[in-house]
Amino acid sequence: MPGSSQRKGAIRKKPRGNPTAGSGGRVRRGLEGKGPTPKAVDRVKHPAHKRAKAAERAKERERAPRRQARKDGDATVEWVYGRNPVVEALRAGVPASALHVAEGTERDARLREALLVAVETGVSVLEVPRTELDRVTAGGSHQGVALQIPPYEYAHPDDLVARAHDLGEVPLIVALDGVTDPRNLGAITRSAAAFGAHGVVVPERRTASMSASAWKTSAGAAARIPVARAGNLNRALKSYKDAGLLIIGLDMDGAVELPEFEAATEPVVLVIGSEGKGLARLVRENCDLIVSIPMTSAAESLNAGIAAGVTLYEISRRRAS
Repeated sequence: MPGSSQRKGAIRKKPRGNPTAGSGGRVRRGLEGKGPTPKAVDRVKHPAHKRAKAAERAKERERAPRRQARKDGDATVEWVYGRNPVVEALRAGVPASALHVAEGTERDARLREALLVAVETGVSVLEVPRTELDRVTAGGSHQGVALQIPPYEYAHPDDLVARAHDLGEVPLIVALDGVTDPRNLGAITRSAAAFGAHGVVVPERRTASMSASAWKTSAGAAARIPVARAGNLNRALKSYKDAGLLIIGLDMDGAVELPEFEAATEPVVLVIGSEGKGLARLVRENCDLIVSIPMTSAAESLNAGIAAGVTLYEISRRRAS
């Protein structure tokens, strides 16, 4: 065509200058893929990974020994004070670190007995200023004497099943749901030891702890049977269920009456609820069976400690027959 600078069909030459840089294989490598996608739990920024790590940390905290006591200075301790309570605690074999006696205190029969039992059981006796007892008892009526109790060392819930296996026995564990009176805890611990249970489990929160009062009521049984503390009772019950134990709730509205409880010879976790509210809803849902104690219409309900004793006796009787 006239005026055209290039003829039709002519080969176009590359422009002069530096050649265009290639991809260096980056495009090809990108198309090859990066292998299978990692699981969500293995991806650091994924919520599933964070939940798994949080669950691991919670499990570690649950396995750690738990302590329930009042802080005094740098040490975590509990104090029993007053002459009668101190004598009763020493008689019951409550583990004690030291017996503190105020300077110039009149030594009557109760104080002399406290000193005698302390010496016989190897408890240190310390004479301290009265102001020191006022401080550690927060101004309570200590009558010149106070007993220092170390914090209780709780077991882990898994230890109770291991204890049964070590003894070659069918596991029997007592779990408490909402039992807040330490005297009930002590009474249940005493019955558990008397009728062959392998331990007692209490939740970490909103429940009685193994205090000096519970020790006294157990009449020394707390030294013969472990008490475990669970960070989450429902999680502990599910763990027991996975290990092959039957979760048996005790409640006045149970579907099976105690005399008809034929599963007593199986591995059992007996769950005792609070006197006022009974078993919590989630705890009840985790139970395989709810058992009741038959009573006359004149009696509305039994004390938690008594109900536990009656049921543990029946389980023990069936296992022995």
